[in-house]
Amino acid sequence: MAWSTQELAELAGTTVNTIRHYHRVGLLEEPERRHNGYKQYGVPHLVCLLRIRRLVELGVPLSEIGVARSNGDVPPEVLRQVDAQLAAEMERLHAARADIAVLLRDGAPADTPAGFESVASRLSEADTSLIHVYTRLYDEDAMKDLKRMAENDTDPVNAELDALPPDADEATRQDVAERLAPIIAQNLNDYPWLNDPAGRLSKSKNVSMQTFTDAVVSLYNTAQIDVLTRASLLAQEQRRLAEPDEDDAGTD
Repeated sequence: MAWSTQELAELAGTTVNTIRHYHRVGLLEEPERRHNGYKQYGVPHLVCLLRIRRLVELGVPLSEIGVARSNGDVPPEVLRQVDAQLAAEMERLHAARADIAVLLRDGAPADTPAGFESVASRLSEADTSLIHVYTRLYDEDAMKDLKRMAENDTDPVNAELDALPPDADEATRQDVAERLAPIIAQNLNDYPWLNDPAGRLSKSKNVSMQTFTDAVVSLYNTAQIDVLTRASLLAQEQRRLAEPDEDDAGTD
């Protein structure tokens, strides 16, 4: 009995395009053609196709299947390599399922940075984007600290900063900066590495600083950047004033 390409594909549980691809890469021999020009496949083609499909199901690369057809079998080391790749993929899929479960539990957008699902509703688009950038700049411990900061930061001034228009007047900018400064100061006290993050960087200091600067300029408008700058300077001044005087520290 002879089969057409479509019939062979249906019988083998694959597609015509897949069979044609196997022809192109030399895995499946081209059959003879009928008088009308149509291909006619026989049992040897079916068996060959089923063998190929079996190896594909196992995850063996087509290049290795070609070698196997020449040598008679897939070497054990190839199977071990495929098994290791499958194990890694299973771990990735398990982690992805766990992440999806958290996203669904917290009702967070699917592209929320990992670990920030519970606070996603309080983050602005710019904040979320900046956190994504942080994931490429800071180590795991630093990201955990940033998550804690986000969880504890419920002051309404953050929403005011997010809504600040680029043409905000001087009084508004100063007011928001003054109310934002204590929050920044507290974070600097609670997480001293923020004053010198070099030890928490996963990239070089120069690359990290330039990337951070570019991200802030791109994600926040001029008024927001001005307020953040003012607030940071005020926070540093507040921390300096809060430090005990050296002369006072030495007296009873």
